[in-house]
Amino acid sequence: MLKKRLYNYLGAAGLALAVGACKTPQLAVKKENRAVPVSFTGAAPDSASNTGKVRWREFFTDPNLVALIDTALQRNQELNITLQEIDIARQEVRARKGEYLPTVGLGVQAAADRVGRYTLQGATEENVPIHEKPTPDPLTNFQAGAFASWEVDIWHKLRTAKQAATNRYLASVEGRNFTVTNLVAEIATSYYELLALDNQLAILQQNIGIQTNALKAVRLQKDAARVTELAVQRFEAQVQNTTSRQYLIQQRITETENRINFLVGRYPQPVARNAQNFTDLVPKAVQTGVPAQFLQNRPDIRQAEQNLTAAKLDVQVARANFYPRLSIDAGLGLQALKPGLLLNAPESMLIMLAGNVAAPLINKNGIKALYYSANARQTQAVYNYERTILNGYIEVANQLANISNLQNSYEAKAREVQALNTSINISNSLFNSARADYTEVLFTQRDALESKFDLIETKMQQLNASVNVYRALGGGWQ
Repeated sequence: MLKKRLYNYLGAAGLALAVGACKTPQLAVKKENRAVPVSFTGAAPDSASNTGKVRWREFFTDPNLVALIDTALQRNQELNITLQEIDIARQEVRARKGEYLPTVGLGVQAAADRVGRYTLQGATEENVPIHEKPTPDPLTNFQAGAFASWEVDIWHKLRTAKQAATNRYLASVEGRNFTVTNLVAEIATSYYELLALDNQLAILQQNIGIQTNALKAVRLQKDAARVTELAVQRFEAQVQNTTSRQYLIQQRITETENRINFLVGRYPQPVARNAQNFTDLVPKAVQTGVPAQFLQNRPDIRQAEQNLTAAKLDVQVARANFYPRLSIDAGLGLQALKPGLLLNAPESMLIMLAGNVAAPLINKNGIKALYYSANARQTQAVYNYERTILNGYIEVANQLANISNLQNSYEAKAREVQALNTSINISNSLFNSARADYTEVLFTQRDALESKFDLIETKMQQLNASVNVYRALGGGWQ
């Protein structure tokens, strides 16, 4: 009776310990917020169209720019690095998949062992008869066979880890798409900057000619005693100032070309382009659609979503560490004292089958730490996901406002250039007829030059704003 009670107590205690081992700590889990405004600030909702879904070959029509992007997609080093990251993530999925499948291997083993005769093992071997005499000394052992090991995934821990690796693989694919989006946008903005610099250089060279002719006219007027040497020197200084700016623009052209060459993955060389009709370029009209489409189209948001899903699965994997683990080991082969005895079946037959169940009972600080760390990384992934959405929405809103403001600015700047061009002719006529001071001519020429520069700069900003909103909507990777 006492023995029966003892067994009952031991069984109850074992059950209590098993339940305690499986109990997991409570976590404060943060839920991500997926709500976004119904429309972008400054844009009417239009669910029928979204420029972000347009292929980059259709969005960019300049053949020189298309050729640059084509080359960059093949040779850009950063993009090729991300392709290797995708392959690394793919191999991680393969490794995780192999963890929940049985492991089978073939093995051959030979061993020799000699123990002291005055030990328990030695005395036992001395008195146990063996099939063939004399017994080898030292005692040898030869073994050959197949051996298997399998951790039974009863809690889906290994499958969940494989799914987490799959989500990280998908995140790496989206990371590659996001790299393509940024690469296409960066090449396009650098290309338009190069066209703008070409036009600014042409304006400088044209103004150098105009200012040189004005300097000659002032020198003639000085010879006729109509102006002083001060006027000649002021006009000379203006010519030299414009000439100096020309070299600065040439340096910027070189640097911009080399930036494009770096993105394309080639050593410095001239970049093919046609800058003649730059001022006639019209920025692409942009349709924003609704933010729900933008969430589906931006690669960085989809990447953050995949990482968030993987982080949630990691918490499940960490939780499964608290549960019992079941593993099975098996072996089938031949074993004997001498190689010649290996074929004496069934006496030399080796068959092994073992099961092992173990659960953490005390000192679970290690798995608790992994569990809390996984939950903290999940919380980080939630914040990163929400931040990525917010950042993307603000990028679109900023670029939409930028497009509108730049359009108004360009129209005002074009009227300013027209007025100053007229002022140059008027100031020259008044100066030649001695009705205006030479400083008025200088100031008018300087203001006209600056206004032309600003007009080119505004046109470049318009084109870049169109590219940036296309990128912000998730375009460029298709």
